[in-house]
Amino acid sequence: MSRSAVPAEGAWIAHLNWLQVQERIHAGAAALIPIGAASKEHGPHLPLHSDQLQAEWLTQALLQCFPLLAWPVVTYGYYPAFVDYPGSSHLQENTFKALVNDVVSGIIRHGIEHVFLLNTGISTIRPLTECAQKNTNLVMLNAYSGPQCTAACEAVIESGDGGHADERETSILLAIEPDQVVMERAPGNDQTNIKGAGPLQWRDPQAPNYSPSGIIGDAQRASADKGRRILDAIVQDLSNAVEQCLMNTNNRYKR
Repeated sequence: MSRSAVPAEGAWIAHLNWLQVQERIHAGAAALIPIGAASKEHGPHLPLHSDQLQAEWLTQALLQCFPLLAWPVVTYGYYPAFVDYPGSSHLQENTFKALVNDVVSGIIRHGIEHVFLLNTGISTIRPLTECAQKNTNLVMLNAYSGPQCTAACEAVIESGDGGHADERETSILLAIEPDQVVMERAPGNDQTNIKGAGPLQWRDPQAPNYSPSGIIGDAQRASADKGRRILDAIVQDLSNAVEQCLMNTNNRYKR
């Protein structure tokens, strides 16, 4: 495949053989590494792999816009806020950064110029940003911090500030995986009393970061329609960031 023969859409490398991967790299493909926990508490109404579901969905949306090569989701990460809740996994910060750096090094070794990190976490922003600052091949994509996403959330979210398994995140899950959401168990604001820093706790009502449900915010006002509006905005933010990066390097991978 010559460099001018750019595929119409992207692909997960797991669905290709190594020769097909090589062809796409030779054609100038950039890489995308989605990052989303597969085992992190999300309250009594959402599954532990809620972040992974979002990372996979957003990656698939980008693959329909750009012929990127998507690596498997990095499902273990730096999630110190949730270690008190059974089932939640967490890597030490240096371990997480080493994992990401090793994956990226393997990708770059085969000739890929740009590697996008699609991050769906909050605690992962800082360590991933540090990775990107030390490697000019890396480009950070924080899923929920773009201007279109911020505007959409301001327009549709009714319950104010949250941050974890709340109205926003529950709405997103209702839009992409409704069968995974049990709204009858969705907690309201009365289940959250976060007044301090540090890991959330569910066993000590006197703790400043007490959350017996494991959520921060109000999930009861969530809806699939809100989730679709937020997702549309997120995809627009991510697409703009990817396109800008690739256009700046005269890469043919544009919408």
